[in-house]
Amino acid sequence: MSDKIITPAQNTVSSTQPPAFLERPDGQRIAYIKTEGDKDLPGLVFLGGFMSDMTGTKAVALENFARDRRQSFLRFDYSGHGQSSGLFKDGTIGQWSQDALAVVDQLTKGPQILIGSSMGGWIMLNVALQRQERIKGLVGIAAAPDFTEDLMWQKFSPEIQATLLQEGVYHQPSDYGDAPYPLTLQLIEEGRKHLLLRQKQKISCPVRLIQGIEDLDVPWITATRISESLQSDDIEVILVKNGDHRLSTPEDLQRLFKVVKEISHQKF
Repeated sequence: MSDKIITPAQNTVSSTQPPAFLERPDGQRIAYIKTEGDKDLPGLVFLGGFMSDMTGTKAVALENFARDRRQSFLRFDYSGHGQSSGLFKDGTIGQWSQDALAVVDQLTKGPQILIGSSMGGWIMLNVALQRQERIKGLVGIAAAPDFTEDLMWQKFSPEIQATLLQEGVYHQPSDYGDAPYPLTLQLIEEGRKHLLLRQKQKISCPVRLIQGIEDLDVPWITATRISESLQSDDIEVILVKNGDHRLSTPEDLQRLFKVVKEISHQKF
């Protein structure tokens, strides 16, 4: 059974246009917004972070940047996020990677540049490993591969680990919203099937990793670990002295646009 695409009745060119939906064989409905562009330029696909959605500052700013350049752009919500169906607590790295693969396969054509923010940086690497012939470049923004193991499980206190093992879920307070995150044992255990930083990965396209030194969620050393784990000879780690995890100030966005533009015009 193939994915089914449902387009909105009204389609505008504003950043507030209603989403279309990609219906998956498993019953999930993936919400997305796509902007068409010049076929001579690679498309851009934005992959958001953990518990975020496609209406964030970076996603919308990139959409406007792409529209000004007449470059195709796609943003979407993983299952359990934003306007897509499903419950967040049921999600895993594998499930969200499959959502991203379906979006790239069904909704884009030709070479693509993946732009992954935080968890989206892990998802973009998973997609790149499985669709190397389609991926022209990768741009990570505080990219966080292996975070379920390195930044969650290994950092959790024995009490939190015990709660997860006994109850299957721990509700972690968040700095990015009023409600705590439901972190599940399933998320941790399934994430171990997708760990990338323990061995060399066969990714050879251009890679740019933008990382804030003052990021309290993803240590800046993560960017260097990613660089060391990839086979590509065309990797740049861009450290932002006062940058935080969001990296969404006007200066941050201009830096991001510059990097995306440079990769877009490299020979594929």
